[in-house]
Amino acid sequence: MLFFITILLLGIFLYGFIYLFGKMNDHNTKSQLAETEWKKEALRRDKIKTLNNSVQIIEAQKAQIETHFAESSDVVPFLDTVERLAKEAGNKAEVISVNISDDKNGLLVGIQASGSFANLYKFLTLLENSPYELEFMGVDMHQGIGRDWKATFKIKLLSFVI
Repeated sequence: MLFFITILLLGIFLYGFIYLFGKMNDHNTKSQLAETEWKKEALRRDKIKTLNNSVQIIEAQKAQIETHFAESSDVVPFLDTVERLAKEAGNKAEVISVNISDDKNGLLVGIQASGSFANLYKFLTLLENSPYELEFMGVDMHQGIGRDWKATFKIKLLSFVI
C-alpha cells in the first residue's frame, strides 16, 4: 500500500513538475517576444530622435543659407544689415537708392556714409565680408570739413532672388 501511495505521489509531483515547466517555458517565450518588441521600439525611437536632430541641423543650415540671399519681396533684412554694419564701424550711413539692375540679376544699392577714414575703411571691409555676395560698382571717398570723411558706395547685391 505504501508503494502505491509513493507511486501516486510521484505521479502527482511529476505531473505538477511538467505542468509548471511548461508554464515557465510559455512565460519565457512571451518574455523574449516582449523584449524583442521593446528593443525594436527603442531602436525606432532612437531613429526618430536622430531624424529630429538631423531636421534641426538642416533647419539651422537653411536659415544660415537664407541669410546669404535677399528676396525681391523682402530686401529690408539686407538693408538693415548694411546699416548695422555701418554702426558697428562707427559711421553714420544712409541708404540713398535701391533699384533692380537692368539685367534683373541684382539689386543696386546706393549708400552714403560719413565718419573717420579708418571707420569708413572698416565699413567697407565689413561690407566685403558680409554674408551677402556683393559687387562694388563704385566707391567715392573724399574728405569733408575737419577730420570727417564722406563716402558714397554703389553696390550690387548679386545674391538677389527675384
